[in-house]
Amino acid sequence: MRHATKVAAVVVAAALGLAACGSSSDNTPAGSNTSAGTGTQATGKKIVVGIAYGVGGRGDQSFNASAAVGLDKAKADLGVEFKEATQVNGESEAATEERLQQFIDAGATHVIGVGFAYAKAIGTVAKANPDVKFAIIDDASPDSAGPNVAQLTFAEEQGSFLVGAAAALKSKTNTVGFVGGVGVDLIKKFEAGYVAGAKAAKPSIVVKSQYLSQPPDFSGFNDPAKGKTAAEGLYQGGADVVYHAAGGSGSGVFTAAKAAGKLAIGVDSDQALTATPDVRDVILTSMIKKVDVAVYEFLKAASAGTDITGNKVFDLKANGVDYATTGGKVDDIKSQLDGYKAKIISGEITVPTKP
Repeated sequence: MRHATKVAAVVVAAALGLAACGSSSDNTPAGSNTSAGTGTQATGKKIVVGIAYGVGGRGDQSFNASAAVGLDKAKADLGVEFKEATQVNGESEAATEERLQQFIDAGATHVIGVGFAYAKAIGTVAKANPDVKFAIIDDASPDSAGPNVAQLTFAEEQGSFLVGAAAALKSKTNTVGFVGGVGVDLIKKFEAGYVAGAKAAKPSIVVKSQYLSQPPDFSGFNDPAKGKTAAEGLYQGGADVVYHAAGGSGSGVFTAAKAAGKLAIGVDSDQALTATPDVRDVILTSMIKKVDVAVYEFLKAASAGTDITGNKVFDLKANGVDYATTGGKVDDIKSQLDGYKAKIISGEITVPTKP
């Protein structure tokens, strides 16, 4: 792990911009228990967090932004200190590992990798630093597994089923669309759930899908121009509702929806609250993936001295995914969506994870 070249280390150091003790936020993660946990000071355990965001960083208004909300809440509630860095698209595995090690060298007791792209690096660095606790969002593979690693994953397909049903019920053209950031198995879970939900609500619905990039190119998560172009094509092809699972590229989907006079569906955060104000009125709903809750729970457990390890899945039953109602555009179909939700939780509906 420490075998990164000197050049790589210099490049990473320049890219990191390690920000000591990021700013607090007044946002409260949905479903979290603000009264639980007595805080770091009460346990006498100092928690110093190094959080490595995926491509797009804290300001992506989506996946990374949600993780940042949980981190800010942990600072406010638990007194944790933190340092931040953001992944660079196309960087080497050595550079990714070096980023995580720099956190540890700077005193981090807990390290979080936001996104499956950190899997191999988390696995390697965790083995080299057995006294440090790690968490990775969106990966439960052997690559990241270890006795000091928490794998925090989500049932994205379940939340996507609900917004797929919403899209079909609201579509007037009987055609809806999906924009995926990168063609990896994780994003295909979103697509699979979305298609299943749409077909459940309206069997005749047509679902058109498009991906912005293929691995190892992860630029599809942070390219609004590509998101806009893809969505424009879907709207021109007859879709009147488009769901994106594309991180920062989703802002382009919203821009396209606004220009076309159509609707879009957000992801990860309640994007009718986080997107730029000029496009919020086109957001039908969002598939909320509560990365903030996962990050906060990991750090709350750490502050209590009971670190989480192994794979922990945040599904509908655990309030880890859901759909948003901001803006009132799904109020008239809420009872139908909640009916599907209850059937998924009970096991009556099993949502597929592959398209």
